[in-house]
Amino acid sequence: MSDPGRFRTTHWSVVLTAGGDDPDARTALATLCTTYWYPLYAFARRRGQGPDDASDLVQGFLCDLLEKGWVKHADEQRGRFRGFLSTAFRRYAGRVHEKAHTQRRGGGITVLTFDAEEGESRYAREPQDDRTPEQVFDRRWALTIIDRALSKVRAQYVRRARGSDFEALAPHLDGTSPAPPYSETARQMQSTEGAVKVAVHRLRKRFGETLREEVGATVDTDQDVDAEIQELLTALARGKGS
Repeated sequence: MSDPGRFRTTHWSVVLTAGGDDPDARTALATLCTTYWYPLYAFARRRGQGPDDASDLVQGFLCDLLEKGWVKHADEQRGRFRGFLSTAFRRYAGRVHEKAHTQRRGGGITVLTFDAEEGESRYAREPQDDRTPEQVFDRRWALTIIDRALSKVRAQYVRRARGSDFEALAPHLDGTSPAPPYSETARQMQSTEGAVKVAVHRLRKRFGETLREEVGATVDTDQDVDAEIQELLTALARGKGS
């Protein structure tokens, strides 16, 4: 089970409840921004920004978001951090475009950092298709949440000295991607097919719980979790292979 105290410190509802004013809310918002900056970067690049301009745009937006208390005006997309972030970023990008140049914020003080080179490396692997910037944003958001959940489950197995088991079982996780026969996985794990099927069931259950926790950290209420997961699955279904 997850640590409830740890979960609360990264929850969007903490930010909304405090309006971004208290230290816990600021920490929660900074954590969310640090985690989900890449979908914004991919959004900016798909809109035609070069690597440096996209990096500056995202950095400027996130710094302003933390420093200027924009969260207090989150009413239009209050339920979900994804919706609030994408709407606020589009508006910010529009204002920057009007000025024709991204300017550095915050008196030169960097309040949030991210690896722009990593962002460009990831963007270079994006498929070249006709998806809109908004669709790219949603898909990358979904993949980021899934990757975080998968990494946390992997870490749990590693802590129990079962990292090799996780690697053997992981291809069976989603039930749709090509995976080796259970008999082959059983030989790899020196186990039986029956035991492997049970282990896969447990892995899927744990992954599902962890995925709900990750999604739950980006929405305001528990009721939003199922709807958000469905929307993210839809975003993933719009394009495969990235």
